[in-house]
Amino acid sequence: MPSFTEKMNKTAYMGLLTAMALILSYVETLISFQPGIPGVKIGLANLAVLVCLYLFGWKEALLLTVVKAVVSGFLFGNLFMIIYSLTGAVVSAFTMILLKKSGWFHIPVVSAAGGVMHNMGQLAVAFFVVETYSVLYYLPVLVFAGLFTGIVIGIAASLVLPYVQNILKYRC
Repeated sequence: MPSFTEKMNKTAYMGLLTAMALILSYVETLISFQPGIPGVKIGLANLAVLVCLYLFGWKEALLLTVVKAVVSGFLFGNLFMIIYSLTGAVVSAFTMILLKKSGWFHIPVVSAAGGVMHNMGQLAVAFFVVETYSVLYYLPVLVFAGLFTGIVIGIAASLVLPYVQNILKYRC
């Protein structure tokens, strides 16, 4: 059973990861990335989710995912953004959790699958909101965008993770 100090350290690090996710969400709103496809974003905040998944586990990563989607939606968006983001984020998180648990995939692959599934979750919401099959024309572009941005974020996470693990080893 973890000691009180270990629980407090974990809570503090979860707070830092939440702050990191929100800051990266804000930074992403400042970046002028307009590919011409609605909903395509870089997904910088997913860096914090990946780091959390590999440092602490699936429960914490899922919690961070939900908190990130809801709070960033309130801060930088609107109710529709929260619905789209939350659906995509939860589908993405479950996908990444399952792939990580399998032990067969490296971080960039887990992240790329998460990026694709995030877009698929958002596409499903769009399908139900607009009630037309025409949104499915976005499918190839969203798969490509999810793969590309997911790989980039996954590579960044795989580069950052050893440093964070080293810090935690000496702090916890």
